[in-house]
Amino acid sequence: MHTTKRLIRVAALMLSAIVLSGMHAAAQTWPQRPVKMLLPLGPGSGADIGARLIAEKLSARWGQPVVVENRPGGDGFVAITAFTSARDDHTLLFGPASSFTAHPYLHAKLPYDPRDLTPVARVSATLITLGVPPSLNVKSLAELVAMVRAQPGKMNWATITGATDLVLAGFLKSEGLDMAKIPYRDPVQALNDVAEGRLHLYWAALAIVRGAVQAGRIKVLAITASQRAKVLPDTPIVAEAGFPGLTFDGLVGIYGTRDMPNVLREKIASDVRAALTDPVIVSRLEATGQVVVPGSAAEFAASIEKQRAGVAAVAKVLGITAAQ
Repeated sequence: MHTTKRLIRVAALMLSAIVLSGMHAAAQTWPQRPVKMLLPLGPGSGADIGARLIAEKLSARWGQPVVVENRPGGDGFVAITAFTSARDDHTLLFGPASSFTAHPYLHAKLPYDPRDLTPVARVSATLITLGVPPSLNVKSLAELVAMVRAQPGKMNWATITGATDLVLAGFLKSEGLDMAKIPYRDPVQALNDVAEGRLHLYWAALAIVRGAVQAGRIKVLAITASQRAKVLPDTPIVAEAGFPGLTFDGLVGIYGTRDMPNVLREKIASDVRAALTDPVIVSRLEATGQVVVPGSAAEFAASIEKQRAGVAAVAKVLGITAAQ
């Protein structure tokens, strides 16, 4: 009996070794055909520029074309459902985690299973700014909050995504502040309105407001990142400004299919890290308002879970329950 059990254990170990060997071999030969990267954002966005820079490097490294396809619209659903329905390990999703982390709190029913978005590689963090019109004459976030508190219901705000909508709305409720939300389909219109003093607080990626900031048409009071950014060395993070509840890192990375083997995820993450050692790519990403923070599949997954937990906490403050 003991001999039989030992034989079974040995056979199981041998089978496991054979399977792992096969998976490693498959990862080494992947990709075997062109790879497609789907983006939930349009051309010219920081994530789009990053995807194309990395795709060029990966294409040279993999010996196969890496094609970037923009699929904007539908609060990210267009790109995400195209990705999940493909069920293809040669189709990847590239973009910000904020395009889906708030979905369960913004929609009664989701057209995809969140478990089908498997983190593969962290690429960068988009810098997000809190900007105001210079005509408002406030020098800090604390001064702005005091002004809003003194004028309940008379000032307004706008953000760029569903996730950031929740974070800012939750912050306002926690602080007992009364501001009106202004919805925009076009970020350029919001940009013009804040520059001209019609919009009082605009939460937007640095890439969107940078030109207006340099021209003196918008004043940035703080950034929502966890750490200061060297491209804005004199701008405090929200925690330093006294409002850590507004902290939000604009995670950007690559996602694969649910059944993608870990060994393949590690290979892709390693190749992305190698691409991000190129100083030209780093400088171009920084120029779009991103901080390069490459990470493994596990590190990226942990970052996303941290963001999900933060969004869930905000949703609880707002009394919003997640879709089942």
